[in-house]
Amino acid sequence: MNPYIDIYRDSSKIQELFKAICKLSAKLPYPLKIMEVCGGHTHTIMKYALPQLLPNNIEFVHGPGCPVCIMPKSRIDYARKIAEQKDVILVTLGDMIKVPGSHGSLQKARAEGLNISFVYSPLDALKIAQNNPNKKIVYFAIGFETTTPMSAALLESVIKLNLKNFFFAINHVLVPPPLHAVLSSKDNKINALLAPSHVSVISGAKIYTPFVEKYKIPVVVCGFEPVDVGESLISILQQVISNTPKVEIQYARSVTQEGNLKAQELVERYFTLEDSFTWRGLGEIPHSSLKLKDEFASFDALKIYKDVLEDTPKDDHKLCICGEILKGAKKPYDCKLFKKACNPQNPLGSCMVSSEGACAAYYKYGDFNF
Repeated sequence: MNPYIDIYRDSSKIQELFKAICKLSAKLPYPLKIMEVCGGHTHTIMKYALPQLLPNNIEFVHGPGCPVCIMPKSRIDYARKIAEQKDVILVTLGDMIKVPGSHGSLQKARAEGLNISFVYSPLDALKIAQNNPNKKIVYFAIGFETTTPMSAALLESVIKLNLKNFFFAINHVLVPPPLHAVLSSKDNKINALLAPSHVSVISGAKIYTPFVEKYKIPVVVCGFEPVDVGESLISILQQVISNTPKVEIQYARSVTQEGNLKAQELVERYFTLEDSFTWRGLGEIPHSSLKLKDEFASFDALKIYKDVLEDTPKDDHKLCICGEILKGAKKPYDCKLFKKACNPQNPLGSCMVSSEGACAAYYKYGDFNF
Protein backbone atom coordinates (compact mmCIF):
# COMPACT_ATOMS: atom_id res chain seq x y z
CA MET A 1 0.00 0.00 0.00
CA ASN A 2 1.23 3.46 -0.91
CA PRO A 3 -0.85 6.22 0.71
CA TYR A 4 0.61 8.81 -1.66
CA ILE A 5 -0.66 6.96 -4.74
CA ASP A 6 -3.57 4.81 -3.59
CA ILE A 7 -5.84 7.79 -2.92
CA TYR A 8 -5.57 8.69 -6.62
CA ARG A 9 -6.51 5.14 -7.68
CA ASP A 10 -9.36 4.54 -5.28
CA SER A 11 -12.16 2.78 -7.19
CA SER A 12 -14.99 4.35 -5.19
CA LYS A 13 -13.56 7.82 -5.78
CA ILE A 14 -13.18 7.12 -9.52
CA GLN A 15 -16.79 5.94 -9.78
CA GLU A 16 -18.01 8.95 -7.80
CA LEU A 17 -16.16 11.35 -10.12
CA PHE A 18 -17.42 9.74 -13.32
CA LYS A 19 -21.00 9.65 -12.05
CA ALA A 20 -20.65 13.40 -11.51
CA ILE A 21 -19.20 13.75 -15.02
CA CYS A 22 -22.17 11.89 -16.53
CA LYS A 23 -24.58 14.13 -14.62
CA LEU A 24 -22.80 17.32 -15.73
CA SER A 25 -22.62 16.11 -19.32
CA ALA A 26 -26.38 16.60 -19.70
CA LYS A 27 -25.76 20.36 -19.45
CA LEU A 28 -23.11 20.50 -22.17
CA PRO A 29 -23.99 22.82 -25.07
CA TYR A 30 -22.08 20.63 -27.54
CA PRO A 31 -20.18 17.30 -27.60
CA LEU A 32 -16.63 17.40 -26.24
CA LYS A 33 -13.52 16.05 -27.90
CA ILE A 34 -10.85 16.27 -25.22
CA MET A 35 -7.26 15.80 -26.31
CA GLU A 36 -4.99 14.17 -23.77
CA VAL A 37 -1.74 15.66 -25.01
CA CYS A 38 0.60 13.16 -23.37
CA GLY A 39 0.88 9.42 -23.93
CA GLY A 40 1.14 8.99 -20.18
CA HIS A 41 -2.45 10.16 -19.95
CA THR A 42 -3.44 7.75 -22.72
CA HIS A 43 -2.02 4.81 -20.78
CA THR A 44 -3.89 5.83 -17.61
CA ILE A 45 -7.11 6.34 -19.54
CA MET A 46 -6.85 2.91 -21.17
CA LYS A 47 -5.49 1.03 -18.14
CA TYR A 48 -8.40 2.12 -15.96
CA ALA A 49 -11.02 1.78 -18.75
CA LEU A 50 -12.05 5.41 -18.37
CA PRO A 51 -13.62 5.70 -21.87
CA GLN A 52 -16.16 3.07 -20.82
CA LEU A 53 -17.24 5.36 -17.97
CA LEU A 54 -17.88 8.37 -20.21
CA PRO A 55 -21.25 9.47 -21.60
CA ASN A 56 -21.70 9.48 -25.38
CA ASN A 57 -21.10 13.21 -25.75
CA ILE A 58 -17.55 13.13 -24.33
CA GLU A 59 -14.62 11.55 -26.16
CA PHE A 60 -10.89 11.29 -25.52
CA VAL A 61 -8.53 11.78 -28.48
CA HIS A 62 -4.75 11.48 -28.52
CA GLY A 63 -2.17 14.18 -28.99
CA PRO A 64 1.43 14.68 -30.17
CA GLY A 65 2.94 14.52 -26.69
CA CYS A 66 5.04 11.36 -26.99
CA PRO A 67 8.66 12.35 -27.79
CA VAL A 68 9.49 8.96 -29.30
CA CYS A 69 6.30 8.82 -31.37
CA ILE A 70 6.81 12.19 -33.06
CA MET A 71 10.41 11.52 -34.10
CA PRO A 72 10.56 11.32 -37.92
CA LYS A 73 12.46 8.65 -39.81
CA SER A 74 15.01 11.19 -41.02
CA ARG A 75 16.19 11.75 -37.43
CA ILE A 76 16.57 8.00 -36.87
CA ASP A 77 18.57 7.89 -40.09
CA TYR A 78 20.73 10.75 -38.70
CA ALA A 79 21.51 8.66 -35.66
CA ARG A 80 22.43 5.60 -37.71
CA LYS A 81 24.71 7.63 -39.99
CA ILE A 82 26.51 9.08 -36.99
CA ALA A 83 26.88 5.60 -35.46
CA GLU A 84 28.48 4.42 -38.72
CA GLN A 85 31.34 6.91 -38.33
CA LYS A 86 34.74 5.77 -37.12
CA ASP A 87 35.23 5.40 -33.34
CA VAL A 88 31.71 6.57 -32.47
CA ILE A 89 29.57 5.20 -29.66
CA LEU A 90 25.98 6.40 -30.09
CA VAL A 91 24.08 6.69 -26.81
CA THR A 92 20.33 7.24 -26.46
CA LEU A 93 17.38 6.51 -24.20
CA GLY A 94 15.73 3.09 -24.14
CA ASP A 95 12.56 3.53 -26.23
CA MET A 96 14.39 5.42 -28.95
CA ILE A 97 16.45 2.37 -29.90
CA LYS A 98 13.34 0.55 -31.19
CA VAL A 99 11.82 3.25 -33.42
CA PRO A 100 11.93 2.23 -37.11
CA GLY A 101 13.91 4.41 -39.50
CA SER A 102 14.35 4.04 -43.26
CA HIS A 103 16.82 1.17 -42.73
CA GLY A 104 15.28 -0.34 -39.62
CA SER A 105 15.69 0.60 -35.98
CA LEU A 106 18.82 1.48 -34.04
CA GLN A 107 18.31 -1.86 -32.30
CA LYS A 108 18.72 -3.56 -35.66
CA ALA A 109 21.78 -1.42 -36.40
CA ARG A 110 23.25 -2.50 -33.09
CA ALA A 111 22.65 -6.14 -33.96
CA GLU A 112 24.47 -5.52 -37.24
CA GLY A 113 27.56 -4.42 -35.33
CA LEU A 114 27.26 -0.66 -34.83
CA ASN A 115 28.33 0.60 -31.42
CA ILE A 116 25.02 1.80 -29.95
CA SER A 117 24.17 1.91 -26.25
CA PHE A 118 21.01 2.89 -24.42
CA VAL A 119 20.80 4.45 -20.97
CA TYR A 120 18.07 5.12 -18.43
CA SER A 121 19.53 8.47 -17.39
CA PRO A 122 21.44 10.91 -19.62
CA LEU A 123 24.10 11.23 -16.92
CA ASP A 124 24.94 7.53 -17.41
CA ALA A 125 26.50 8.58 -20.71
CA LEU A 126 29.28 10.32 -18.75
CA LYS A 127 30.56 6.96 -17.52
CA ILE A 128 30.62 5.64 -21.08
CA ALA A 129 32.71 8.64 -22.15
CA GLN A 130 35.09 8.33 -19.20
CA ASN A 131 35.54 4.60 -19.76
CA ASN A 132 36.15 5.05 -23.51
CA PRO A 133 38.53 8.03 -23.85
CA ASN A 134 39.54 6.97 -27.37
CA LYS A 135 35.96 6.90 -28.63
CA LYS A 136 33.64 9.73 -29.64
CA ILE A 137 30.48 9.56 -27.55
CA VAL A 138 27.42 11.03 -29.27
CA TYR A 139 24.35 11.44 -27.09
CA PHE A 140 21.17 11.35 -29.18
CA ALA A 141 18.99 13.57 -26.99
CA ILE A 142 15.20 13.45 -27.24
CA GLY A 143 12.24 14.76 -25.29
CA PHE A 144 10.00 17.71 -24.56
CA GLU A 145 10.51 20.39 -21.91
CA THR A 146 10.59 17.63 -19.29
CA THR A 147 13.93 16.13 -20.32
CA THR A 148 15.68 19.15 -21.84
CA PRO A 149 17.08 20.32 -18.47
CA MET A 150 18.76 16.92 -18.07
CA SER A 151 20.56 17.38 -21.39
CA ALA A 152 21.58 20.88 -20.30
CA ALA A 153 22.89 19.48 -17.01
CA LEU A 154 24.73 16.78 -18.94
CA LEU A 155 26.43 19.37 -21.16
CA GLU A 156 27.35 21.39 -18.07
CA SER A 157 28.96 18.29 -16.55
CA VAL A 158 30.83 17.55 -19.79
CA ILE A 159 32.26 21.08 -19.75
CA LYS A 160 33.22 20.91 -16.06
CA LEU A 161 34.90 17.52 -16.53
CA ASN A 162 36.65 18.84 -19.64
CA LEU A 163 35.57 15.81 -21.68
CA LYS A 164 36.79 16.26 -25.25
CA ASN A 165 35.13 13.14 -26.61
CA PHE A 166 31.48 13.94 -25.86
CA PHE A 167 29.00 15.36 -28.40
CA PHE A 168 25.26 15.99 -28.64
CA ALA A 169 22.72 15.27 -31.38
CA ILE A 170 19.87 17.41 -30.07
CA ASN A 171 16.25 16.50 -30.83
CA HIS A 172 14.48 18.36 -28.04
CA VAL A 173 11.04 19.62 -28.99
CA LEU A 174 8.40 21.89 -27.45
CA VAL A 175 4.77 21.21 -26.57
CA PRO A 176 2.98 24.44 -27.65
CA PRO A 177 3.94 24.58 -31.39
CA PRO A 178 2.46 21.20 -32.43
CA LEU A 179 -0.68 21.92 -30.42
CA HIS A 180 -1.09 25.19 -32.29
CA ALA A 181 -0.62 23.24 -35.55
CA VAL A 182 -3.35 20.78 -34.58
CA LEU A 183 -5.82 23.33 -33.19
CA SER A 184 -5.43 25.75 -36.09
CA SER A 185 -5.98 23.11 -38.78
CA LYS A 186 -9.17 23.49 -40.80
CA ASP A 187 -10.56 20.11 -39.77
CA ASN A 188 -9.86 20.51 -36.06
CA LYS A 189 -12.68 19.34 -33.78
CA ILE A 190 -10.83 19.38 -30.44
CA ASN A 191 -12.43 21.67 -27.88
CA ALA A 192 -10.48 21.01 -24.65
CA LEU A 193 -6.98 19.97 -23.57
CA LEU A 194 -5.63 17.78 -20.79
CA ALA A 195 -2.17 19.34 -20.56
CA PRO A 196 0.83 17.22 -19.52
CA SER A 197 1.80 17.77 -15.91
CA HIS A 198 5.46 16.65 -16.12
CA VAL A 199 6.15 19.20 -18.88
CA SER A 200 4.34 21.81 -16.78
CA VAL A 201 6.51 21.10 -13.72
CA ILE A 202 9.38 22.55 -15.78
CA SER A 203 7.67 25.11 -18.01
CA GLY A 204 4.82 26.15 -15.74
CA ALA A 205 1.14 26.34 -16.62
CA LYS A 206 1.68 29.77 -18.17
CA ILE A 207 2.62 28.23 -21.53
CA TYR A 208 -1.03 27.21 -22.07
CA THR A 209 -2.56 30.68 -21.67
CA PRO A 210 -2.29 31.43 -25.43
CA PHE A 211 -4.51 28.42 -26.20
CA VAL A 212 -7.31 29.80 -24.06
CA GLU A 213 -6.90 33.27 -25.53
CA LYS A 214 -6.73 32.16 -29.17
CA TYR A 215 -9.00 29.09 -29.34
CA LYS A 216 -11.33 29.82 -26.39
CA ILE A 217 -10.98 26.31 -24.99
CA PRO A 218 -10.44 24.99 -21.46
CA VAL A 219 -6.95 23.72 -20.57
CA VAL A 220 -6.41 21.71 -17.41
CA VAL A 221 -2.94 20.63 -16.31
CA CYS A 222 -3.68 17.05 -15.32
CA GLY A 223 -1.83 14.46 -13.25
CA PHE A 224 -1.35 10.88 -14.40
CA GLU A 225 -3.65 8.95 -12.07
CA PRO A 226 -7.31 8.12 -12.80
CA VAL A 227 -8.61 10.42 -10.04
CA ASP A 228 -6.52 13.22 -11.58
CA VAL A 229 -8.20 12.62 -14.94
CA GLY A 230 -11.67 12.55 -13.38
CA GLU A 231 -11.12 15.79 -11.48
CA SER A 232 -9.72 17.44 -14.62
CA LEU A 233 -12.76 16.38 -16.67
CA ILE A 234 -15.11 17.93 -14.12
CA SER A 235 -13.12 21.16 -14.35
CA ILE A 236 -13.37 21.12 -18.15
CA LEU A 237 -17.11 20.45 -18.08
CA GLN A 238 -17.72 23.26 -15.59
CA GLN A 239 -15.76 25.67 -17.77
CA VAL A 240 -17.66 24.69 -20.91
CA ILE A 241 -21.06 24.85 -19.22
CA SER A 242 -20.35 28.30 -17.76
CA ASN A 243 -18.54 29.45 -20.95
CA THR A 244 -15.49 30.53 -18.92
CA PRO A 245 -12.48 28.85 -20.54
CA LYS A 246 -9.23 29.21 -18.63
CA VAL A 247 -6.05 27.41 -17.60
CA GLU A 248 -6.49 25.41 -14.43
CA ILE A 249 -3.88 23.40 -12.53
CA GLN A 250 -5.37 20.16 -11.27
CA TYR A 251 -1.90 18.74 -10.55
CA ALA A 252 -1.23 21.43 -7.94
CA ARG A 253 0.87 19.02 -5.88
CA SER A 254 3.73 19.56 -8.34
CA VAL A 255 2.84 22.24 -10.91
CA THR A 256 2.89 26.01 -10.50
CA GLN A 257 2.05 28.85 -12.83
CA GLU A 258 5.70 29.82 -13.35
CA GLY A 259 7.32 26.38 -13.28
CA ASN A 260 10.89 25.49 -12.34
CA LEU A 261 12.80 28.72 -12.92
CA LYS A 262 16.21 27.16 -12.24
CA ALA A 263 15.58 24.47 -14.86
CA GLN A 264 14.38 27.11 -17.33
CA GLU A 265 17.52 29.17 -16.73
CA LEU A 266 19.72 26.09 -17.28
CA VAL A 267 18.02 25.36 -20.60
CA GLU A 268 18.28 28.99 -21.73
CA ARG A 269 22.00 28.95 -20.91
CA TYR A 270 22.77 26.26 -23.48
CA PHE A 271 19.87 26.10 -25.95
CA THR A 272 18.09 28.34 -28.43
CA LEU A 273 15.20 27.87 -30.86
CA GLU A 274 15.80 25.91 -34.05
CA ASP A 275 14.30 27.39 -37.23
CA SER A 276 12.18 24.31 -37.94
CA PHE A 277 11.64 20.67 -37.04
CA THR A 278 9.92 17.92 -38.98
CA TRP A 279 7.30 16.17 -36.83
CA ARG A 280 6.05 12.71 -37.65
CA GLY A 281 2.50 13.14 -38.88
CA LEU A 282 2.54 16.94 -38.63
CA GLY A 283 5.33 17.92 -41.01
CA GLU A 284 7.50 21.02 -40.68
CA ILE A 285 6.67 23.24 -37.71
CA PRO A 286 8.72 26.45 -37.31
CA HIS A 287 10.41 27.18 -33.98
CA SER A 288 9.17 23.94 -32.46
CA SER A 289 12.51 22.53 -31.32
CA LEU A 290 15.78 23.51 -29.71
CA LYS A 291 19.42 23.43 -30.75
CA LEU A 292 22.71 24.19 -29.00
CA LYS A 293 23.74 27.83 -28.96
CA ASP A 294 26.54 28.79 -31.33
CA GLU A 295 29.10 29.09 -28.52
CA PHE A 296 28.64 25.36 -27.88
CA ALA A 297 28.99 24.34 -31.53
CA SER A 298 32.08 22.25 -30.72
CA PHE A 299 29.74 19.83 -28.91
CA ASP A 300 27.12 19.75 -31.69
CA ALA A 301 27.22 16.40 -33.49
CA LEU A 302 24.76 17.59 -36.12
CA LYS A 303 27.32 20.20 -37.18
CA ILE A 304 30.39 18.01 -36.77
CA TYR A 305 28.85 15.24 -38.88
CA LYS A 306 26.80 17.47 -41.19
CA ASP A 307 28.48 16.05 -44.32
CA VAL A 308 26.97 12.60 -43.73
CA LEU A 309 23.50 13.83 -42.79
CA GLU A 310 20.48 14.57 -44.93
CA ASP A 311 17.11 15.97 -43.93
CA THR A 312 14.99 14.45 -46.65
CA PRO A 313 11.47 13.56 -45.42
CA LYS A 314 10.91 9.80 -45.31
CA ASP A 315 7.48 8.23 -45.60
CA ASP A 316 6.18 5.86 -42.96
CA HIS A 317 4.79 2.46 -43.87
CA LYS A 318 2.03 3.19 -46.37
CA LEU A 319 -0.64 1.59 -44.17
CA CYS A 320 0.59 3.11 -40.88
CA ILE A 321 -1.68 5.90 -39.57
CA CYS A 322 0.52 6.97 -36.66
CA GLY A 323 0.55 10.54 -37.99
CA GLU A 324 -3.26 10.72 -37.91
CA ILE A 325 -3.28 9.26 -34.40
CA LEU A 326 -0.83 11.94 -33.20
CA LYS A 327 -3.17 14.62 -34.54
CA GLY A 328 -6.17 13.14 -32.75
CA ALA A 329 -7.86 12.42 -36.07
CA LYS A 330 -7.92 8.62 -35.72
CA LYS A 331 -7.67 5.92 -33.07
CA PRO A 332 -5.23 2.99 -33.07
CA TYR A 333 -7.99 0.50 -33.85
CA ASP A 334 -8.68 2.41 -37.09
CA CYS A 335 -5.32 1.15 -38.42
CA LYS A 336 -5.38 -1.98 -40.59
CA LEU A 337 -2.01 -3.02 -39.18
CA PHE A 338 -2.92 -2.72 -35.50
CA LYS A 339 -2.55 -5.98 -33.53
CA LYS A 340 -1.77 -7.75 -36.79
CA ALA A 341 1.42 -6.91 -38.66
CA CYS A 342 2.12 -4.17 -36.09
CA ASN A 343 2.61 -5.17 -32.46
CA PRO A 344 5.14 -4.44 -29.69
CA GLN A 345 7.39 -7.27 -30.87
CA ASN A 346 7.30 -6.02 -34.45
CA PRO A 347 6.40 -2.31 -34.39
CA LEU A 348 5.85 -0.78 -37.82
CA GLY A 349 5.02 2.66 -36.45
CA SER A 350 6.43 4.77 -33.64
CA CYS A 351 3.11 4.84 -31.73
CA MET A 352 3.55 1.12 -31.05
CA VAL A 353 7.18 1.48 -29.95
CA SER A 354 7.13 3.91 -27.08
CA SER A 355 5.92 3.09 -23.59
CA GLU A 356 3.92 6.33 -24.01
CA GLY A 357 2.58 5.46 -27.46
CA ALA A 358 -1.18 5.38 -28.04
CA CYS A 359 -1.01 2.14 -30.03
CA ALA A 360 1.03 0.50 -27.27
CA ALA A 361 -1.59 1.60 -24.73
CA TYR A 362 -4.48 0.26 -26.82
CA TYR A 363 -2.59 -2.98 -27.45
CA LYS A 364 -1.84 -3.52 -23.77
CA TYR A 365 -5.13 -2.43 -22.23
CA GLY A 366 -7.70 -2.19 -25.01
CA ASP A 367 -10.27 -4.95 -25.39
CA PHE A 368 -11.54 -4.58 -28.95
CA ASN A 369 -12.95 -7.11 -31.35
CA PHE A 370 -11.43 -6.92 -34.83
